[in-house]
Amino acid sequence: MANPEPKGPGPAEKARKFSSGPGVYLLKDAQGRVLYIGKARNLRARVSTYFQKGADDDPRVRDWVGQVADVDCLELPSEVDALLTEARLIKDIQPRFNKELRDDKTFPYLQITTCEDFPRVNFTRGPLDRGVKLFGPFPRAKALRGALQVLQKVFKFRTCSLDIEEDDPRWRWFRPCLLHSINQCTAPCNLRVDKESYRKDIHRLKMFLEGKRDQVLAEMEVEMREASKGLLFEKAARLRDEIDSLRNLHKRGNLVDHAQPEVFHIDPRKGLKGLQKVLGLASLPRTIHGVDIAHLGGTETVGSLVTFLDGLPFKPAYRRYRIKSVQGVDDYASIREVISRRIQGLREREEPHPDVLMIDGGKGQLNAALDAFRALNETPPTIISLAKQEEEIYLPDRAEPIRLARRSFALRQLQYVRDEAHRFAQHYHHMLRKKRTLGEE
Repeated sequence: MANPEPKGPGPAEKARKFSSGPGVYLLKDAQGRVLYIGKARNLRARVSTYFQKGADDDPRVRDWVGQVADVDCLELPSEVDALLTEARLIKDIQPRFNKELRDDKTFPYLQITTCEDFPRVNFTRGPLDRGVKLFGPFPRAKALRGALQVLQKVFKFRTCSLDIEEDDPRWRWFRPCLLHSINQCTAPCNLRVDKESYRKDIHRLKMFLEGKRDQVLAEMEVEMREASKGLLFEKAARLRDEIDSLRNLHKRGNLVDHAQPEVFHIDPRKGLKGLQKVLGLASLPRTIHGVDIAHLGGTETVGSLVTFLDGLPFKPAYRRYRIKSVQGVDDYASIREVISRRIQGLREREEPHPDVLMIDGGKGQLNAALDAFRALNETPPTIISLAKQEEEIYLPDRAEPIRLARRSFALRQLQYVRDEAHRFAQHYHHMLRKKRTLGEE
C-alpha cells in the first residue's frame, strides 16, 4: 500500500517563517479560496496572531478563523505600498470575510481630479462621478490619511479646493499655505510650479498608486540625467531628492504616526463653515492653531501648539515648548513665551500665520497672547480663546464672550482643537516627568 503524500507545512508554521517587514497576507481555506486579505507592519507577528491560543475568542475572526488552512504573503517595501496593495487585492478578489467593504457603509477613496490645470488630490467618502481618477475603496480611513501625508512629502501635490488656472496672473499674489512652508506642496496657488512640471508629479503619483514603483523611479532617473546634461541643475536636484524620498519611503514615516484621527462627532466641513460665520471671516479657515499649557505644582511647565488643516489634525506641524523664562505657575507668562517663540519661528522660516489661532482659556489668556504680538510688532491673525466649563469664546474686540449651542458644529470644531492641544501638552509633560523620575536628565 502506497504511503500518503506528505503534507506541507501548516499555516502557523508558514507564518513563523514570514518576514518581519511590511506586506500583505492572504488567508485561504482548504480549497485554496481566499477568505481574508490584510496588511501588516510586521507580517510574521501579525499573521501569527491568527493561530495563537485565544484567536477563537476574538469576535472579529472567530466565525471563520477555523477555516484557514493555508496562508500566503507579499513582502512590500513600505506600509504605504502594503495599504495600496491591500485595497487593490480586496477589490479584485472580493474575499468572503473582508466584510468592511461589503456592508452599507461609505468607505474612503483617494481622489485625483483630471480636468484642472493643477489637479488636486484628496481623501473623500463621496467621490465625484466624472472628472476624477479614483483609487480605492480603502478599508481603513486612518491608514489612508496617514498614507496621503506620507505621499505628499514625496510628490508634493496640493490638497486644497482652490480653482487655479495657469494663465490667471492674480495667483502670483496669492499667499501659499502651511504645506508649502514645510515643503509638502509645490504651491501652484502662487504659480511657483508650471503646469507641465506639476502634472508630471501627478502622473508619477498615479503610477505609484497603481503599483509601478520601479517604472516611476526609472522615468525619474532618465529625466534627472537629461536635466543635468541640459544644465538645469535646480530641476535635476529636485528630481534627485524626489527619487531619494521614493526609495526611502519606508523611512519617511509610518501610517500610525501620520494617520489623522477619525472624526465621528463632527463634520469638519460644517465646523469650518460655522466658524467662518461666527468669527466673520471672509473665507473658510483652512488652518487653525491651538495652544495649551500643562504643569504640575509649578514644575516641568510645557506648552503645546497643534495644527489643524481643513478641520483635521496635521501632526507634522505640531510643536512642543518647554517653558524657559517662567518660574512657578503663571499661565499668562507661559502663553506669552509660547506665542513669542512661535512668532519668531514663523519669521525665521518665512511661514504664514494660521487663519485662526485659538488659546485654551479665557480673557486673560487671550490678552497674554495679544501682548506677545504687540511686543514683537506683529499683526495677529484672527485670535480667540475658548474657556472651559461654560465653553465661552472670547475675541479681542468684544467685551462679552460668544456663547454657542452645545451641539453647534463650530463649537465642536473648537473643542476638538482644544482637546487635541491639551492631550499633546499633557503627553509632553508626562514624558518630562518620566525622564526626571528615572534620572535621565
